[in-house]
Amino acid sequence: MKLLIVEDEVKTGDYLRQGLVESGFVVDIARTGLDGHHLASSERYDLIILDIMLPDVDGWRILKGLRAAGSMTPVMFLTARDSVDDRVKGLELGADDYLIKPFAFSELLARVRTLLRRGTAPVALDKLEVANLILDLSRRQALRNGVRIGLTNKEFSLLELLVRRQGEILTRSLIASQVWDMNFDSDTNVIDVSIRRLRVKIDDGYEPKLIHTVRGMGYMLDAPNGD
Repeated sequence: MKLLIVEDEVKTGDYLRQGLVESGFVVDIARTGLDGHHLASSERYDLIILDIMLPDVDGWRILKGLRAAGSMTPVMFLTARDSVDDRVKGLELGADDYLIKPFAFSELLARVRTLLRRGTAPVALDKLEVANLILDLSRRQALRNGVRIGLTNKEFSLLELLVRRQGEILTRSLIASQVWDMNFDSDTNVIDVSIRRLRVKIDDGYEPKLIHTVRGMGYMLDAPNGD
């Protein structure tokens, strides 16, 4: 998943970026409000971490502009402004979370994961489809060519993540954080084993093959020509 940090304090910004990259995220960073607003308006991000006290355009105006333009990208304010009035203002402008500096990285990471799990998909969406694979989200059932496939709860969550991120390469770290809500341990093969078992159930005996290994990077679910 791709995150944007808008933070003018170089030390804080670099610390955040390093920690989030090590946790499996792709991270862009902007040092000014103008640069942050430009990136947030022109690129696709899954979450924006936004300071308020920036040297040119403050975080209030950036968030207000994004929401006025129809952007529903989750935004977390990360700021030294700790008054109740500031927190209320941030939430009323459309922020999804408000974390006060100084902060513990573990808490920030937990909040980031919570916001990403919450997502922005319409509540009414109850089915996902790729080629001849259908996920019934309300019943937590998977069907391939109309045949129901027996999946464990974790297997369904893993498959749902892959389908929702169709065409994107998902790292093992990202999968671990999103499905198991844990940091990835390079000494464990739980991700690879789970993918292998899921591939047997989803792809064996069916065409087209949907689950792909991207050597040295991770896994991806996709159909030929995006079908």
